[in-house]
Amino acid sequence: MRMTSTIRTRWSPQRNEATPQSRRAVRTAATVAAGALALSLTACGGSDDNSTGNTGQTEETTNSVNLPKLDGTSLEVAAVWTGTEQANFKKVLQEFENRTGAKVTFVPAQDPIINFIGSKVAGGQPPDIAMLPQPGAIKQAVDKGWAKPLGSDAVKELGENYSQGWQNIGKVGGKPYGVYYKAANKSLIWYNNQVFENAGASEPETWPDLLNTAQTVFDSGVTPFSIGAAEGWTLTDWFENVYLSQAGPEKYDQLAKHEIKWTDPSVKDALTTLAQVWGKPDWIAGGANGALQTDFPASVTQVFTGGDQPKAAMVAAGDFAQVNIPKSMKIGTDAKVFPFPAVGDNGPVVSGGDAAVILEDSKGSQALATWLASPDAASIQAKLGGYLSPNKNVPNSDYPNAVQQKIAKALIDAGDDFRFDMSDQAPQAFGGTPGKGEWKILQDFLKNPKDIAGTQAKLEAEAAAAYGN
Repeated sequence: MRMTSTIRTRWSPQRNEATPQSRRAVRTAATVAAGALALSLTACGGSDDNSTGNTGQTEETTNSVNLPKLDGTSLEVAAVWTGTEQANFKKVLQEFENRTGAKVTFVPAQDPIINFIGSKVAGGQPPDIAMLPQPGAIKQAVDKGWAKPLGSDAVKELGENYSQGWQNIGKVGGKPYGVYYKAANKSLIWYNNQVFENAGASEPETWPDLLNTAQTVFDSGVTPFSIGAAEGWTLTDWFENVYLSQAGPEKYDQLAKHEIKWTDPSVKDALTTLAQVWGKPDWIAGGANGALQTDFPASVTQVFTGGDQPKAAMVAAGDFAQVNIPKSMKIGTDAKVFPFPAVGDNGPVVSGGDAAVILEDSKGSQALATWLASPDAASIQAKLGGYLSPNKNVPNSDYPNAVQQKIAKALIDAGDDFRFDMSDQAPQAFGGTPGKGEWKILQDFLKNPKDIAGTQAKLEAEAAAAYGN
């Protein structure tokens, strides 16, 4: 779920995988990608609605992928998705059932999903496919012997539909294991347009502009920021956007692979910058304590409810936040978005994603992976909203509003030029476990943003233990 996509879209491949793909062969032209995103978002009109599509969506899909008949086959797919996101994905699985005759059951998983999968494997009942949100989790599943390589049909779909960079991050040791079905643009800030208009605030392009905008909104009587800090990944997204823009892509890649320490001056600079927002409790809905009790969906919803006096004016959140914006708020008119402001010379472009990984190798599971790699599958969920696919053959017109169409186009146009979410590249123990590692340390930092040196020391101690270097 932690996708960070502003289309810098997560790269810095699999962080500690020590494989060629970790080098990502995707060297980010962050300037170009961020520039493209900025242009695309500012070009969005104001007449778009927050459509979630219709229930007959599957009947409108094309048939571009060959699938076998699987009558009598039962499959399980595990993911941490809940609510609308889960419901929309089930429509994709339903179409697979319609085409093949198989029966697919969605298995709700808990974070971290790799631990959930481990318990299922230990019990002798692993799901056939798991949707893994971190490259590090894919590598861990491979190292433990749980994951099975993709077959020729799925690999063929990947080759036809994905840029090399997206193919590479699904590989371990040069072999393809993951189909990145879902991407995320995590370098975005969504805002309540009515609040901005009432305050006379404008969309910021730089970090100082963001601080000025926040002060303008605050002076108008509305709290500037909503932060869903009950989920630590929202805080890592803030850090990664600031760090990538301020320290640059080379440092970002080094920190992602723990080639430099978290006590590096560049980390101090990023935490100091974050403290300019996190250190002002009046700027955060509920203050630090309130933010730490607010989950991600609520952090989005509270920006777009309450009329012209919502709990907060804006929220840093990926494109997927759209599913949590009330349908009464039109995207592009009432709910607007701007690229995460540039802290350094260039704006950040961070992305994330979820990959389908086969745990039980069979004709059925290979067919399902092939289906998820196809534009047919992705188009179904694209039409439902709140979803972004790295599949370059999904028609841009399938996305339900102009804002999302622009975000999707910018992602595809970026090709291999992106950076993957840093915490998703880290070992799970450091970058992806609730109540531990980077998530917990940044939650503590939100409560005490003056303790920069102590925070750095804790981050380095836990990173060293997790990376083993």
